[in-house]
Amino acid sequence: MPMVKIDFHVHVTPPEISENWEQFAEREPYFALLSKSPRNRFASAEDAAAMLDKAGFDRAVIFGFAFNDPGLCRLANDYVIDSVQKYPGKLIGFMAVSPGSADLEKEISRCHGAGLKGVGEIFPQGQNFRIDDEQETRALTGICKERSLPLIVHTNEPVGHRYAGKTTIGLRQIEAFIENSQGLRIVLAHWGGGLFLYEAMPELREKFRNVWYDTAASPLLYDAGIYKAAIALGLGEKIIFGSDFPLLPPSRYILSLEHLSELDQDRILGSNAEKLLY
Repeated sequence: MPMVKIDFHVHVTPPEISENWEQFAEREPYFALLSKSPRNRFASAEDAAAMLDKAGFDRAVIFGFAFNDPGLCRLANDYVIDSVQKYPGKLIGFMAVSPGSADLEKEISRCHGAGLKGVGEIFPQGQNFRIDDEQETRALTGICKERSLPLIVHTNEPVGHRYAGKTTIGLRQIEAFIENSQGLRIVLAHWGGGLFLYEAMPELREKFRNVWYDTAASPLLYDAGIYKAAIALGLGEKIIFGSDFPLLPPSRYILSLEHLSELDQDRILGSNAEKLLY
C-alpha cells in the first residue's frame, strides 16, 4: 500500500481577513506582529489544496489564526469548516480558540460537531495566557480530553536568531503544561523548541508519553541532522511532518528526509499523523 502523506501544519485565512489584515491587526498585537513580517503570506483553502497536489501529499491539517478575540476565532473556524466540506478527504480541520473565552466549551462543541478534529495552533504569549498555570488552561485541556481532541501548541527555541513571533515562553513552562495535562494528546509545533531532546531523561520520557513534535519551519531553524537526532533518541513514532505553509512549501523539507530509512520517512510523512488523528 502506498504511503499516505499528511501535512499536519497548514495555515488558512478567510478572505475577509487576508484582504483587510491591517484592520484586524489594529486590535490584535500578535497577529499584527506576524502579518507585518516580510516572510508572511496568507493562504486560502484553494491554495492549500493546490499545494497538496503540487507536493504529492494526500491530506493537510488546516487551521485559522488563534486570535485573542473569540469572535475572530469563530470567523476563522467558520472558514475552516466550509473548507473541509469543500475538500472532503483532502483537508482536515482544527479549530482556533481563545483559551480564556467564556464561550470556550460552546465553540469547541460547535466546531467538533461540524467535523473538526482538533484544537490549535494556540499561542500562549500571543493570546496572553499563562500556559504553565493549571487554572488558566484547565478548561481547555479538560474539554479536549473529554472529546479526545489533540491540541497543537506553538513553541519556539529559547536561543538562537530572532524573528517575528518568537516569544519568551520557555521550555520549563511547556513542561509544566504537559505535567498539568496528563492524558491530553499534545502536538508541540516547531520541534517543541528543542524540548524533544530532553526525552533522553527517563522521567521526561514517561511524562511526555502523549506528546508529539511537528517539523514546522524546520528548514529555517535547524539543519537536516535534527531528524536523525530525534530518531536516535527513539522518537521516530513521535515526529509529525508539518510545513507551516504558506510560510514554507513541503518541497523545502524533502532533501532532509531522503536520507532516512523508508520506515522513518513513512512514520514522519504520514503514519504518525494518521495514528494521532484516527
